[in-house]
Amino acid sequence: MIAHPVSDPASLSTSTPVQSPSAANLLTAEPITCVRDRRVVVSMARLTLAAGEWVELRGANGSGKTTLLRALCGLLPREGKIQCRGRIAFVGHRNGNAGLLTPLENLRWHRRLHDVPAVDAELLDALEHVGLLRVAAQPVQQLSQGQQRRLALARLLLSDAEVWLLDEPYAALDVAASGLLDELLAAHCRKGGAALVSSHSPLALANRVIDLSWDDFPSAGRTAADSAQAIA
Repeated sequence: MIAHPVSDPASLSTSTPVQSPSAANLLTAEPITCVRDRRVVVSMARLTLAAGEWVELRGANGSGKTTLLRALCGLLPREGKIQCRGRIAFVGHRNGNAGLLTPLENLRWHRRLHDVPAVDAELLDALEHVGLLRVAAQPVQQLSQGQQRRLALARLLLSDAEVWLLDEPYAALDVAASGLLDELLAAHCRKGGAALVSSHSPLALANRVIDLSWDDFPSAGRTAADSAQAIA
């Protein structure tokens, strides 16, 4: 997971519904264009994430979901202006775990990497929250893919970033873990954070859907109801 400020240079789905977002945008990109191998992958006139908003990023394979998320957090070049009020946490396809380290050691390393004190009590609480306390001293390479994904969620839980950019975070999660992620996202948005989450399956708790499969990228950001009508 990457957590840093970005400024402009170049499960059991029983979660409490996400509140209506506020008018304040935590992330604004306008316009934004991502080009790879001389091909325009994503081109949008405007993208916003408001405080309290959970936005689903939908699209077929190759539609540019991963490219857009990585460009928004500064991992890929892009054209356009990005303004972010606060910090960004990014979780990609890869979990970003060190296989030879234990879950607890991974969290210690991650905290120190970001110059944050590594208090074991807090780290163990995070591991307990994601159901990994019993394997806290076991090398990560011995854990299942689902458990390794839970460890990435533990890092996210410890993050103080206002904006979460998550690329297919539900991959490899069972029903219980998917419900846990729902709860983490809902709690984050209730506290005034924002999240842009890519998924192949509809996310019932999201406030809004951006569908990169549509041809009219400038109109991206319709409501979930509009999206359902467009896709039907």
